[in-house]
Amino acid sequence: MAALSCGALLLTGCSAGAGSGRAGGGGPAPLNAKAGSATGPSARPPIEGRPGPGTAGEVAAVPGLGPGTRARIPARTRQALVVTGAGRDSSAGTAALHQQGAQGVWRTVAGPWPAHNALRGWTDDHRAGDLRSPIGVFGLGDAGGLLPDPGTALPYDQDIEFGDSGTGYLDESLEGSFDYVLAIDYNRVPGTSPLDKTRPLGADKGSGIWLHVDHGGPTKGCVSLPRGRMRELLRALDPRLRPVVVMGDAASLRG
Repeated sequence: MAALSCGALLLTGCSAGAGSGRAGGGGPAPLNAKAGSATGPSARPPIEGRPGPGTAGEVAAVPGLGPGTRARIPARTRQALVVTGAGRDSSAGTAALHQQGAQGVWRTVAGPWPAHNALRGWTDDHRAGDLRSPIGVFGLGDAGGLLPDPGTALPYDQDIEFGDSGTGYLDESLEGSFDYVLAIDYNRVPGTSPLDKTRPLGADKGSGIWLHVDHGGPTKGCVSLPRGRMRELLRALDPRLRPVVVMGDAASLRG
Protein backbone atom coordinates (compact mmCIF):
# COMPACT_ATOMS: atom_id res chain seq x y z
CA MET A 1 0.00 0.00 0.00
CA ALA A 2 1.19 3.50 -0.73
CA ALA A 3 2.22 6.05 1.86
CA LEU A 4 -0.40 7.48 4.20
CA SER A 5 -2.99 9.45 2.30
CA CYS A 6 -2.63 12.75 4.14
CA GLY A 7 1.14 13.07 4.30
CA ALA A 8 2.42 14.48 7.59
CA LEU A 9 -0.51 13.14 9.62
CA LEU A 10 -1.50 13.86 13.19
CA LEU A 11 -2.95 10.66 14.72
CA THR A 12 -5.91 9.54 12.59
CA GLY A 13 -6.60 12.82 10.87
CA CYS A 14 -5.01 14.81 8.10
CA SER A 15 -3.46 17.73 9.95
CA ALA A 16 0.18 18.60 9.42
CA GLY A 17 2.75 20.32 11.59
CA ALA A 18 2.71 21.59 15.14
CA GLY A 19 1.28 25.15 14.82
CA SER A 20 0.46 26.96 18.03
CA GLY A 21 -3.15 27.94 17.14
CA ARG A 22 -5.08 31.08 17.92
CA ALA A 23 -6.65 32.00 21.20
CA GLY A 24 -10.09 30.43 21.50
CA GLY A 25 -11.87 33.19 23.42
CA GLY A 26 -12.74 30.79 26.21
CA GLY A 27 -12.67 27.67 24.01
CA PRO A 28 -16.25 26.36 23.84
CA ALA A 29 -16.62 22.61 23.88
CA PRO A 30 -16.60 20.91 20.47
CA LEU A 31 -19.81 19.64 18.94
CA ASN A 32 -20.42 16.02 19.82
CA ALA A 33 -21.33 13.66 16.98
CA LYS A 34 -24.62 12.84 18.67
CA ALA A 35 -25.57 16.05 20.43
CA GLY A 36 -24.45 19.58 21.22
CA SER A 37 -24.72 23.11 19.93
CA ALA A 38 -22.87 25.05 17.27
CA THR A 39 -20.08 27.36 18.33
CA GLY A 40 -19.03 30.70 16.97
CA PRO A 41 -19.82 34.42 17.24
CA SER A 42 -23.23 35.72 18.22
CA ALA A 43 -25.69 35.14 15.44
CA ARG A 44 -26.85 38.08 13.35
CA PRO A 45 -29.96 37.97 11.14
CA PRO A 46 -29.60 35.08 8.65
CA ILE A 47 -28.81 35.81 5.03
CA GLU A 48 -31.07 34.18 2.47
CA GLY A 49 -28.96 32.17 0.03
CA ARG A 50 -29.32 32.31 -3.72
CA PRO A 51 -29.68 29.03 -5.61
CA GLY A 52 -26.52 27.68 -7.21
CA PRO A 53 -25.76 24.84 -9.59
CA GLY A 54 -27.63 21.71 -8.62
CA THR A 55 -30.24 23.59 -6.63
CA ALA A 56 -32.98 21.28 -5.40
CA GLY A 57 -35.38 24.10 -4.52
CA GLU A 58 -36.78 25.18 -1.19
CA VAL A 59 -37.66 22.47 1.33
CA ALA A 60 -38.75 22.49 4.96
CA ALA A 61 -35.80 20.34 6.07
CA VAL A 62 -32.30 19.62 4.84
CA PRO A 63 -32.69 16.97 2.12
CA GLY A 64 -31.26 13.50 2.58
CA LEU A 65 -31.38 13.57 6.39
CA GLY A 66 -33.63 11.52 8.61
CA PRO A 67 -35.31 12.84 11.77
CA GLY A 68 -32.56 11.62 14.10
CA THR A 69 -29.82 13.35 12.12
CA ARG A 70 -31.86 16.53 11.66
CA ALA A 71 -32.40 16.68 15.42
CA ARG A 72 -28.63 16.90 15.96
CA ILE A 73 -28.33 20.10 13.92
CA PRO A 74 -28.25 22.98 16.43
CA ALA A 75 -31.36 25.19 16.38
CA ARG A 76 -29.35 28.32 15.56
CA THR A 77 -27.53 26.80 12.59
CA ARG A 78 -28.47 28.28 9.20
CA GLN A 79 -25.80 26.62 6.99
CA ALA A 80 -25.15 22.89 6.69
CA LEU A 81 -22.66 21.14 4.45
CA VAL A 82 -23.97 17.60 3.98
CA VAL A 83 -21.32 15.03 3.03
CA THR A 84 -23.00 11.80 1.97
CA GLY A 85 -20.92 8.65 1.57
CA ALA A 86 -21.92 6.11 -1.05
CA GLY A 87 -21.81 3.31 1.53
CA ARG A 88 -20.62 2.45 5.02
CA ASP A 89 -17.33 1.07 3.67
CA SER A 90 -16.97 3.43 0.70
CA SER A 91 -14.36 6.20 0.39
CA ALA A 92 -16.38 8.18 -2.19
CA GLY A 93 -19.46 10.34 -1.95
CA THR A 94 -20.89 13.80 -2.55
CA ALA A 95 -21.13 17.11 -0.70
CA ALA A 96 -23.76 19.86 -0.95
CA LEU A 97 -24.20 23.13 0.91
CA HIS A 98 -27.66 24.02 2.24
CA GLN A 99 -28.84 27.28 3.77
CA GLN A 100 -31.91 28.20 5.76
CA GLY A 101 -33.77 31.39 4.92
CA ALA A 102 -37.10 32.93 5.76
CA GLN A 103 -39.77 30.88 7.55
CA GLY A 104 -37.21 28.14 8.23
CA VAL A 105 -37.02 27.11 4.57
CA TRP A 106 -33.82 25.32 3.51
CA ARG A 107 -32.34 25.77 0.06
CA THR A 108 -29.49 23.92 -1.68
CA VAL A 109 -27.09 26.74 -2.56
CA ALA A 110 -24.12 24.76 -3.94
CA GLY A 111 -23.37 21.25 -5.12
CA PRO A 112 -23.59 18.38 -5.18
CA TRP A 113 -19.82 18.03 -5.56
CA PRO A 114 -17.71 14.85 -5.64
CA ALA A 115 -15.96 14.08 -2.35
CA HIS A 116 -13.59 11.55 -0.82
CA ASN A 117 -13.48 10.31 2.77
CA ALA A 118 -11.42 7.75 4.65
CA LEU A 119 -10.10 4.58 3.00
CA ARG A 120 -12.34 2.19 4.95
CA GLY A 121 -15.45 4.38 4.96
CA TRP A 122 -17.38 5.65 7.99
CA THR A 123 -17.84 4.94 11.71
CA ASP A 124 -19.94 6.29 14.58
CA ASP A 125 -17.12 5.39 17.02
CA HIS A 126 -13.99 6.87 15.46
CA ARG A 127 -10.66 5.65 16.84
CA ALA A 128 -7.09 6.59 16.07
CA GLY A 129 -5.82 4.58 13.11
CA ASP A 130 -9.15 3.00 12.09
CA LEU A 131 -9.01 4.60 8.61
CA ARG A 132 -12.65 5.64 8.88
CA SER A 133 -14.24 9.08 8.94
CA PRO A 134 -16.46 9.97 11.93
CA ILE A 135 -20.23 10.13 11.42
CA GLY A 136 -22.01 13.07 12.98
CA VAL A 137 -22.77 16.79 13.07
CA PHE A 138 -19.76 19.01 13.71
CA GLY A 139 -19.10 22.74 13.78
CA LEU A 140 -17.17 24.52 11.01
CA GLY A 141 -15.52 27.70 12.24
CA ASP A 142 -11.77 27.71 11.60
CA ALA A 143 -9.87 27.67 8.31
CA GLY A 144 -6.30 27.83 7.10
CA GLY A 145 -3.88 26.60 4.50
CA LEU A 146 -0.56 26.91 2.77
CA LEU A 147 -1.96 29.49 0.35
CA PRO A 148 -3.34 32.96 1.22
CA ASP A 149 -6.91 33.45 2.39
CA PRO A 150 -9.18 33.02 -0.67
CA GLY A 151 -11.75 35.43 0.75
CA THR A 152 -13.43 33.57 3.60
CA ALA A 153 -15.27 35.27 6.44
CA LEU A 154 -13.91 32.61 8.83
CA PRO A 155 -10.66 33.05 10.79
CA TYR A 156 -7.87 31.92 8.42
CA ASP A 157 -4.40 30.73 9.45
CA GLN A 158 -1.88 30.77 6.59
CA ASP A 159 1.14 28.74 7.66
CA ILE A 160 3.98 26.81 6.01
CA GLU A 161 3.10 23.91 8.35
CA PHE A 162 0.24 23.12 5.96
CA GLY A 163 2.72 21.99 3.30
CA ASP A 164 2.47 18.36 2.24
CA SER A 165 4.23 15.87 -0.01
CA GLY A 166 4.38 12.15 -0.68
CA THR A 167 1.81 9.84 -2.22
CA GLY A 168 -1.58 8.50 -1.19
CA TYR A 169 -3.21 5.08 -1.23
CA LEU A 170 -3.54 5.13 -5.03
CA ASP A 171 0.02 6.44 -5.52
CA GLU A 172 -1.44 9.89 -6.22
CA SER A 173 0.56 12.97 -5.28
CA LEU A 174 -0.46 14.66 -2.04
CA GLU A 175 1.15 17.97 -2.93
CA GLY A 176 -1.30 20.84 -2.47
CA SER A 177 -3.78 18.85 -0.36
CA PHE A 178 -3.56 21.40 2.44
CA ASP A 179 -3.47 24.52 0.30
CA TYR A 180 -6.95 25.18 1.72
CA VAL A 181 -8.21 23.57 4.93
CA LEU A 182 -11.35 23.78 7.03
CA ALA A 183 -11.22 22.25 10.49
CA ILE A 184 -14.07 19.88 11.39
CA ASP A 185 -14.86 20.28 15.10
CA TYR A 186 -14.25 16.66 16.01
CA ASN A 187 -12.02 16.23 19.08
CA ARG A 188 -10.60 19.75 18.86
CA VAL A 189 -11.09 23.14 20.49
CA PRO A 190 -13.19 25.46 18.30
CA GLY A 191 -11.73 28.92 17.85
CA THR A 192 -8.17 27.69 17.27
CA SER A 193 -6.10 27.12 14.14
CA PRO A 194 -6.67 23.79 12.36
CA LEU A 195 -3.03 23.09 13.37
CA ASP A 196 -3.81 23.21 17.10
CA LYS A 197 -3.17 19.85 18.78
CA THR A 198 -5.42 20.08 21.82
CA ARG A 199 -7.59 16.92 21.96
CA PRO A 200 -10.44 17.18 24.51
CA LEU A 201 -11.55 13.56 23.99
CA GLY A 202 -8.03 12.16 24.21
CA ALA A 203 -5.60 10.88 21.58
CA ASP A 204 -7.28 7.48 21.25
CA LYS A 205 -10.37 9.11 19.71
CA GLY A 206 -8.40 10.36 16.73
CA SER A 207 -7.90 13.94 15.65
CA GLY A 208 -7.03 16.36 12.85
CA ILE A 209 -10.23 15.73 10.89
CA TRP A 210 -10.34 18.35 8.15
CA LEU A 211 -12.03 19.33 4.92
CA HIS A 212 -9.21 19.86 2.44
CA VAL A 213 -8.25 19.83 -1.24
CA ASP A 214 -8.87 16.50 -2.95
CA HIS A 215 -5.81 14.56 -4.12
CA GLY A 216 -7.68 11.98 -6.17
CA GLY A 217 -7.96 9.19 -3.64
CA PRO A 218 -9.11 8.14 -0.14
CA THR A 219 -8.00 9.99 2.97
CA LYS A 220 -7.05 8.70 6.39
CA GLY A 221 -10.05 10.29 8.10
CA CYS A 222 -10.70 13.67 6.49
CA VAL A 223 -13.14 14.74 3.78
CA SER A 224 -11.68 16.18 0.57
CA LEU A 225 -13.25 18.31 -2.16
CA PRO A 226 -11.94 19.47 -5.56
CA ARG A 227 -9.70 22.54 -5.28
CA GLY A 228 -12.18 24.97 -6.84
CA ARG A 229 -14.97 23.67 -4.64
CA MET A 230 -12.89 24.15 -1.48
CA ARG A 231 -12.33 27.78 -2.46
CA GLU A 232 -16.04 28.17 -3.20
CA LEU A 233 -16.99 26.63 0.13
CA LEU A 234 -14.60 28.83 2.10
CA ARG A 235 -16.05 31.94 0.48
CA ALA A 236 -19.65 30.77 1.01
CA LEU A 237 -19.50 29.92 4.72
CA ASP A 238 -20.76 32.68 6.99
CA PRO A 239 -19.91 32.52 10.71
CA ARG A 240 -23.09 34.47 11.47
CA LEU A 241 -25.04 31.43 10.24
CA ARG A 242 -23.18 29.02 12.56
CA PRO A 243 -22.24 26.50 9.86
CA VAL A 244 -21.92 22.78 10.51
CA VAL A 245 -20.94 19.74 8.52
CA VAL A 246 -23.31 16.74 8.59
CA MET A 247 -21.32 13.72 7.45
CA GLY A 248 -21.66 9.99 7.12
CA ASP A 249 -22.82 7.22 4.80
CA ALA A 250 -26.23 7.70 3.19
CA ALA A 251 -27.96 5.04 5.29
CA SER A 252 -26.69 6.51 8.57
CA LEU A 253 -27.74 10.04 7.64
CA ARG A 254 -31.27 8.86 6.88
CA GLY A 255 -31.59 7.63 10.46
